[in-house]
Amino acid sequence: MTTTARSTLDTDPVRTLLDEMLHAADAQEPELAAIVARAAAEGPISETALAPELREAWICVPREVGDLLATLVHATRARTVVEFGTSFGVATTFLAAALRDTGGGTVVTTELEPTKAALAAANLRRAGLDDLVDLRVGDARETLAELPDAVDLLLLDGWSELYLPVLEVVEPRLRAGALVIADDTDMFPDALADYLAHVRGAGYRSQRLPLGDGLELSCRM
Repeated sequence: MTTTARSTLDTDPVRTLLDEMLHAADAQEPELAAIVARAAAEGPISETALAPELREAWICVPREVGDLLATLVHATRARTVVEFGTSFGVATTFLAAALRDTGGGTVVTTELEPTKAALAAANLRRAGLDDLVDLRVGDARETLAELPDAVDLLLLDGWSELYLPVLEVVEPRLRAGALVIADDTDMFPDALADYLAHVRGAGYRSQRLPLGDGLELSCRM
């Protein structure tokens, strides 16, 4: 007789917390869409210029992207995961829950806004996953300067203009075969042109995925 292991994502309080956070994000989506549309009408969008309006925004991955992130952690048996852009901790929860399932590890995540970081920390404690997370507050180009030697997976989900600079900070630590996932690639194509050229060039195998607002999944060669 065989038994089926139950994913941490399917247990309380993780499932309840994710349901609440994703519901809050969905409820705020029309407001965020209006902010972005208003900015787009004035010319190319700069996310950093919108920062004051987005300080309390639920900017997070949708459930389908979170499930993909968890699947990638399972498939690669990742132990060291780095996340740029914690926000309130939605993606962090998916990643840390998957690490719990596969025997442990660390999500090194970084958030510029202290208020968001504090709420993310509280959410991770509520989920019982805080022991798997190293939450750093500040500019990711500085907070991610010190990392373990072998990073298995990098999630880029902060300001799009910083995807390439942050990747350049983490890149020396990426092991061969490490995965890099960039979120929201369809929303800010102008800001991501240099980043996409980089990961679609030598040193990576890269593929666009039609999930959420667009993903770029890249493998470090």
